[in-house]
Amino acid sequence: MPRETIVIAGATGFVGHAVASQLAERFEVVGLTRGRTDTEGAWHRLVACDLFSLKDVEQALQGATYVAYLVHSMLPSARLVQGNFADLDLICADNVGRAAAKAGVRQIVYLGGLMPPPSDRAVSAHLESRQEVERALGAHGVAVTTLRASMVVGPQGSSFEILTKLVQHLPVMILPAWAQHRCQPIDLETVADLIDHCVGNAQTFGETYDIGGPEVLRYRDMIAIVGEVMRGKARPVLSLPFNFLRLSRRWVSVVTGAPKALVAPLIESLHHDMVARDLRLQEAANLPGITFRDAVSRALLAPTAAKPHAYRRAPRARATGVRSVQRVDLPPGATAEWAALEYMRWLPRGAWPPLRVDVEDDRTSRFFVVGMHKHPLLELRFAADRSGSDRQLFYVTGGLLARKTLRGRLELRATPSGDKLLTAVHDFEPRLPWFIYRWTQAMFHAWVMGRFGRHLARIAKQRATPHAPPPTTGEQQTPQQSAGRL
Repeated sequence: MPRETIVIAGATGFVGHAVASQLAERFEVVGLTRGRTDTEGAWHRLVACDLFSLKDVEQALQGATYVAYLVHSMLPSARLVQGNFADLDLICADNVGRAAAKAGVRQIVYLGGLMPPPSDRAVSAHLESRQEVERALGAHGVAVTTLRASMVVGPQGSSFEILTKLVQHLPVMILPAWAQHRCQPIDLETVADLIDHCVGNAQTFGETYDIGGPEVLRYRDMIAIVGEVMRGKARPVLSLPFNFLRLSRRWVSVVTGAPKALVAPLIESLHHDMVARDLRLQEAANLPGITFRDAVSRALLAPTAAKPHAYRRAPRARATGVRSVQRVDLPPGATAEWAALEYMRWLPRGAWPPLRVDVEDDRTSRFFVVGMHKHPLLELRFAADRSGSDRQLFYVTGGLLARKTLRGRLELRATPSGDKLLTAVHDFEPRLPWFIYRWTQAMFHAWVMGRFGRHLARIAKQRATPHAPPPTTGEQQTPQQSAGRL
């Protein structure tokens, strides 16, 4: 009898490797990666998949029964990225939720982040994003099992490696006030065991669990333990009464070599206590975890501990093209389809005076310099077969400023909450030299999308007033009606 298939998104990360090894005994394991497919691991197949492409994800999830989602999008996914990690993460998670529902996946197991107590209102953007990903994965009807952890201690883990690099390189540890906050770290092996326990376990479908090791420690205590375990690396500690979060982001990045895009959200989360409030999953599975000291010793002795982290060994040449994502308000009751029609109606005046935009009945739009109407700068063609009320897709099919590719595209996507719209450009390859592109065309695109966002915000404000017309009155037009008004 053939075994069921589980797809691991984020398979080449340090958690993904451990989870693949654990699940390979029970399942046919398919790993997803956006990089090379010849990486060693316990998966049966490693498939190249761009999680920002719904079409790619749909193909990758065909035949899958379960999905393990272990993705955080804090590192650059293109040569030029406009947008923050929360919006990028949301697109990837929404694609997986949509594709999983289409493929008939029974369960998605997601490793997220511990949340601070309800009394702590100032939740970091990083942790808010983790919750948003949870909701996006389950927004299309697939049962989601969420495991929330703080620091996962294992070789090549980003947070743990940052900790060890600080101990290695600093003769004196000068710690801001955030070092007094508490954390409940958990070892990598226990995390992999718990994910294995949940996959296919119907009792865990739709549940959210906090997970953590047997100890609750202050960050300064964790740093001291790491120094003791790394022989000869014990460091004196000086505590300061201030947080200095912005300064902390900079010096941690400089000392450890980790990119600022990775360090910033992690440091931002350190002003919370990251302590599990409910360990019922571990009690049921009889997997309490091991002490932090033992977890550190095990991680430092692992064969992979000496290898460079992915953010240092990945060549920059892999990142190509442009990704630009903006989150804007969506008027009450409006859909992505309405927003796309409104965008086409608004474009001719929104991009003026430097550009003229012609929009045809099928929503094909062409951008021209005013006074030069022979050769378009860009051409967007509507993909009706890949669009729906909550997601509209346009392919970049030509123009003097775009290289010819099959993947360049613009999409307008409603968030699962329904009150925001993500406008996203993916895999766009400019013809202009990069330096010129970044300071001309890229800035102009951000300016236009910013204007469109403010335009939608004005509509939303108008509709929020008493006696405002419903969203479909006078504005929910067909493409032909919209084009006729231009």
